[in-house]
Order: sequence, then structure tokens, then C-alpha cells
Amino acid sequence: MPEAVLQETVPRQELHLAVALDGAGWHPAAWRAPAARPAELFTAGYWADLAVEAERGLLDFITIEDALGLQSARRLTGPDDRADQVRGRLDAVLIAARIAPVTRHIGLVPTGTTTHTEPFHMSTALATLDYVSGGRAGWRAQLSSQPEQARHFGRRELPALKGSSLTDPAAVALMRERFAEGADFAEVVRLLWDSWEDDAVIRDVPTGRFIDRDKLHYIDFEGQWFSVRGPSITPRPPQGQLPVAALAHAQVPYEFAARAADIVFITPGSADSDGAGHAAQIISQVRTAESDTERARQPLRIYADLTVFLDEDEAAAGRRKERLDRLDGAEYRSDTAIFTGSPRGLADLLLEWRRAGIEGFRLRPGVLPHDLEQVTSRLVPVLQERAVFRTSYAQETLRERLGLEPHPASRYVKEAR
Repeated sequence: MPEAVLQETVPRQELHLAVALDGAGWHPAAWRAPAARPAELFTAGYWADLAVEAERGLLDFITIEDALGLQSARRLTGPDDRADQVRGRLDAVLIAARIAPVTRHIGLVPTGTTTHTEPFHMSTALATLDYVSGGRAGWRAQLSSQPEQARHFGRRELPALKGSSLTDPAAVALMRERFAEGADFAEVVRLLWDSWEDDAVIRDVPTGRFIDRDKLHYIDFEGQWFSVRGPSITPRPPQGQLPVAALAHAQVPYEFAARAADIVFITPGSADSDGAGHAAQIISQVRTAESDTERARQPLRIYADLTVFLDEDEAAAGRRKERLDRLDGAEYRSDTAIFTGSPRGLADLLLEWRRAGIEGFRLRPGVLPHDLEQVTSRLVPVLQERAVFRTSYAQETLRERLGLEPHPASRYVKEAR
């Protein structure tokens, strides 16, 4: 077959693109940018506007950051006393539930913490979000490692994990224990989603039966951290199983993602060709983690996280970031690579990283709404010109859009067969 005909008949693989929303943006001085909306950070309208803008850009999903403690410039070591940066959050799951009715297509993936919380509550809250959004909900599972967050609950003391100690065998053992707890938490959540069969609600008026009680199942989970009988109080979500995501930077978190998640967000170290090489190395580590944990589900979808400062003029983007750095009193650093430049340059980088094996990207806008609008209004059209990004939404549910099994059967139905 001639090459030209082959190119027309074989569609290109679609690029997956999401954004991570956090406060006024990921730069700590973002709230001081001219177009920022700091007076609205704690209003529903602010988050609704961001979600609508992301949907206008046809993005796969948004994630909403959350944590059990105040934001801090010292991510690993605890709170700080700074008053010149955004402090305070709204609950991510509640934000997602509030903005679901003003969107129709985009996936909504709030962050929910597995430490100090209960999987029963998380399961029902997320299942409810899936109903409210019509099958567009997901969950970013996150651990809490800081001692002061444990003190909010008063149930146990957690020793501090410092970045410099993560090569210490005792620290690694402690980290493994926390991630094992998180994996059990996620398993309980998944079991509870399966505890109602899809057709358990029958609403049979003549017989007076609202549910078929034989299609509700006890999960009877017994583990080191949780003992949960079930079933859930919420019927099975529209998607059956919500997509679960996890951010991972190292081997133990990769193993957690392999056990618990459908999507893993990884963090290649530089926004250039070297980053593509690093991404390929991380992908190999993720696949090894899947093998080591004997993963039975579909292979993890691997997305790269990247913090972005975008302007049509590359120099303008650099000046804008430099101004924010001066306002904050320090050069902005991140756990991700930082891209400062034009949307067209970013498109080049994303496609280069995709050739290394990255399936999708979760972009962290440096300033909201400016950098989100650069993504939706400028980056997306460039990707569409290159025939690697959708021009309309096709799939109804988030699972379908991500290429996951559309509606997996409840494991209890499988067992009955």
C-alpha cells in the first residue's frame, strides 16, 4: 500500500492531556500576578470557571490538589510561618461535586488522602461524585507523611520522613509500610465499589422491593490497618470502577501505583531532550514495579507531570516567571521539570517525550488562569494542527476516554459465575 494511503487509513495515536489545578497556580507568588483572582480562591465560581475553561480546551481531565495540612514551602519537613503565599484550601472532592453540573465532558479527579482517613468514607464520596458527574469522576490517591498532619487526628504519631534519609534502610522500611497501608486503603475502596452489583437496584413497585438484597455483598476485608465488612451504602458507580491515579517519584511509590492505580504521574527531571531519556528510564522502572507486584489489571497509563509558564513570545514567558521569582524571593523549584516558553515549543517537547513512551501529560499551570488559557487557546490548536489531539469529545465516561476497560464487572459477579 502506498505510504500516503497508509497515513490516511491508519489514525495517529491520540495524545492525552490533563491539567493540575492548585490555588492561584503552582508558583508560590502566582496570586500576585496581574491576571490572578486571589479574592475568589475560596469561591465555587472560581473553580467552576477553571473547569469550564479546561473543558473548552477538550482536555481529558482536571485534577484538584488537596492535603491534610496547610501548604508549605517545606514540602517534606513540615509547615512554615510564611504569610506571603497562599494558605488554605477547599475540600477537593466537594469542589469537584460542585463544579460537575457546570461541565458535561471533562473528567474530574480530586485528590483524596489515604492516611488518617477511612476508606468507607472515601469510597462513598467518590461514588457519589461519579453519579453527580455522570461517570466522569476519578481519584488521585495521596499519602500523608508529615507528623503535624497526624496530630490533626490524634490517633497516632508519625516520625518525619526527610528527603535526605530516603536511602537509609530504616527510612525506606517506614516508607514501604506507609505505602502498603495506602495500597490496602485503595483495595478496600475498590472492593466497596464492587459490593453492589450493577443491577442490584430493581425498584419493583408490585413486589415492594427496591433492591435485590442478594446482589449486595459483604467485602469482609481484614488487614493490618483496616477491617471493613461492607457493603457500601452507595450503589455501584456509573463507571463500575473509577479511574485511580497516583503521583510517584521513586521505586516504592512506583510499586504503590502498580498495586493501587490505573494512571501514574511521573516526573522526568528536565524540560528538554534529556528529559525524554529520563522518562524512558522511569517507564522501565514502572514496568519493573508492575512485574514485581504481580499486577493483574491493565498496564498502568503513564503520564508525565510538567510545570508550565507559557506565552506566545518565549522571552515574555521567561520575564513573567522571573518577576514571580523576585516577588517570592527565590527561584521557583518543583518536583517536576519546568517549561518556560511558547505553546509551540511545548508541543515539540510533548511529542518528543511521547516518542520515549509517555502516553499523556498532566500540566501544572504556573499561574491561573493565565497558563491554563495558554494551554486551551494556544497549545491545543497546535496539537490539533499536528493531528495528535481530538477536535471534539467522543467518549462518555472518563474510563473510556483513558482507554481503560469501559465498565469492568463487579468481582463478586465474576465469583458467582
